[in-house]
Amino acid sequence: MRKALKALLGIVLTGVASLAVAQNWPARPVHFVVPYPAGGYYDVLARVIGAELAETLGQAFVVENRVGANGMVGTDYVAKSAPDGYTIIMGGIGPHGINPSMYPNLTYSPTRDFAAVIHVASAPNVLVVNPSVPVHNVKELIALAKAKPGQIPFSSAGSGSSQHLSGEMFNMMAGIKLNHVPYKGSAPSVTAVLGGEVSMLFGTMADVVAHVHAGKLRALAVTSESRIPALPEVPTMIESGLPGFEATAWFGVLAPAATPRPIVERLNGEINRILKRPEILKRISQQGSALIVGGTPEQFSDFIRAEIEKWGKVVRESGAKAN
Repeated sequence: MRKALKALLGIVLTGVASLAVAQNWPARPVHFVVPYPAGGYYDVLARVIGAELAETLGQAFVVENRVGANGMVGTDYVAKSAPDGYTIIMGGIGPHGINPSMYPNLTYSPTRDFAAVIHVASAPNVLVVNPSVPVHNVKELIALAKAKPGQIPFSSAGSGSSQHLSGEMFNMMAGIKLNHVPYKGSAPSVTAVLGGEVSMLFGTMADVVAHVHAGKLRALAVTSESRIPALPEVPTMIESGLPGFEATAWFGVLAPAATPRPIVERLNGEINRILKRPEILKRISQQGSALIVGGTPEQFSDFIRAEIEKWGKVVRESGAKAN
């Protein structure tokens, strides 16, 4: 009986202590890590949300771009940081969804080493081709690829990127063989298609939509489940004859595992409120190319696990390797 009472008292005291920590948090600046360079969408989201959190919570949210190794440098840093609410990360599909399958010796676990806070946004890729490629829809592209196996090159932002694995998923589901050409980042991968160095790309919406509107790239399909406002006339891969083809880049806030639950919940609540503000939506929706998500930590955690499983299957079946 005494042991049970002691255990119960311990639980109560721990809960009271955690609540006190959350009520006093933040008492100093919070480090908001972005595992990719400044200027990209990860960085934009962190800076917009961080500035709003600073105004609401009364402490600076200092964005730090800790780049390298396909997002692994900054992600590993946060995984090993103190779980006190003063280090968080804008994570996403690469570091938390794809890397576990691409890198067998990964130094962190996206699930064990992190507490999911909130799913911020998702953005589809767009299958684009250089206008010189003689195809105007996905069926024609598949026919061309079958006629020229291994001869049609597609670019990506690097091995293991969502652009790369979207291409590998296309290979698998369409029964074709495209030739992957990795570049060091999104910008050079788009430039390669614009210049005709490669034929096609599953490009991020923010990187290709202006070129599509200008007629410099031809959009064949989007990789989301539904059509998107930025390109309403462009069909989905599903509509184009590939049922189940869905591949969206996604972004969300995470903290080190064991971060006090009240802090996670407070962050989640504040960011959910921020994401509902029209002026914020306008700044981060990328002219309708990104879907703002929100939701609970549990929903985000379940989503991450499903993404790890999905991309793990693509990596295993395609034999994709990290260069």
